[in-house]
Amino acid sequence: MFRGNFPTKIDAQGRIKIPAAYRRIFEEKYDTELYVTSTTGEFALIYPLSEWEQIESKLLEPPKMLPEKIKFQRNTSYYGQMVSMDKQGRVLIPPRLRERAEITNGVAVMGSLTYLQLWNRKRFESLLEADPYTKEDEIALAELGL
Repeated sequence: MFRGNFPTKIDAQGRIKIPAAYRRIFEEKYDTELYVTSTTGEFALIYPLSEWEQIESKLLEPPKMLPEKIKFQRNTSYYGQMVSMDKQGRVLIPPRLRERAEITNGVAVMGSLTYLQLWNRKRFESLLEADPYTKEDEIALAELGL
């Protein structure tokens, strides 16, 4: 499972270096084939290819032409690219997504259980301020047993 938050930088070629704690998980559970995408363009999602393929399998289940499925597929295809992690643990972030998500310096790589999120750190901190964790969130999660 991918957990936590690690700061990183993007190099001149548009690559990030996957933090060592996450690289170990890729080496032990997955391989170097990844799918980098986004649903909105505000941040990047980095999926091990096997995890992304599970999502694709669900998209193939009926009803295939559900508008939300079509929108999800449209957006993730527009921003997405298959990439490989190199031996140094570097991953190319597609240029269109890098530009739209403002992924430059000050990048946060966060674990989201089966995939990674990559955010412009200032954009993510603004999100935290605009949408804070509340007592209502706590109650809703308690009702789910969390």
